[in-house]
Amino acid sequence: MRKPDIFDEIVYFLRESGGESSAVEISPEILQDLYAAVDPAAKAVHKVSENIPLYESYDTASGNNNIKVPGTVVSAGQDVPLSPVENASWQELENLCGSCKKCGLWANRKNVVFGEGNRNADLMFIGEGPGADEDEQGRPFVGRAGQLLTRMIAAMQFDRMNDVYIANIVKCRPPNNRNPEPAEAACCIDYLKRQIELVQPKVIVLLGAVPLFYLMNMKGVTRIRGNWLDYCGIKVMPTLHPAFLLRDASQKIYVWRDLQEVMKVFGKKPVPPSKQS
Repeated sequence: MRKPDIFDEIVYFLRESGGESSAVEISPEILQDLYAAVDPAAKAVHKVSENIPLYESYDTASGNNNIKVPGTVVSAGQDVPLSPVENASWQELENLCGSCKKCGLWANRKNVVFGEGNRNADLMFIGEGPGADEDEQGRPFVGRAGQLLTRMIAAMQFDRMNDVYIANIVKCRPPNNRNPEPAEAACCIDYLKRQIELVQPKVIVLLGAVPLFYLMNMKGVTRIRGNWLDYCGIKVMPTLHPAFLLRDASQKIYVWRDLQEVMKVFGKKPVPPSKQS
């Protein structure tokens, strides 16, 4: 049995302390799986791209700067034909994604991973792309990294299915869980931008370097994490990807600091990682 991580301890505190926070629930089956030893093969699910440095030398100084950048995506170096998503409804957008063949990722997909959660949520999480488990189930963040994300959301005093919306930069799994290539992201980014327009969240949490790069046109997640950004009037908090935390648990404390800043926006009081006597 592994030692509970910081998010487990926070969820435990919330459940034991009662009140509004006692609504946090995790099934015994999930708990049993989460406390099992981490599969070593699951620790290296994200490969470093030559073009996008996923994790640089860690900078613990985040500061309190508000960095404003336009909601742009880097050019793929070619004209990419885009579907008419500007005024698409949820159903129309999901249909467009389900039949999309604009890049080569469609050829090997089992399922399009469109996104899930509350489509009117005030809080939205954006990752990079589906992995093997997500491709199999057609749902975002259901593997080891997804289970950790679920604990992170619970520690923030939100419910994953009812209080937040989760999506990715690309909707189809890149081979061997590699990072999306620029042309692939360019083909898919308008789907995500329309999802953001439809959800209209108050806050977006970017999970890792890939969404930071393709949505905000910025590199250096370890340097920028913890600083508020602006995307079309929406507050954006970049932080580290849960998959990275599976490989380096010492960084969880910095991610928890980032998430506490998000909690403050919603008037949620952060709790200590351990129950105080």
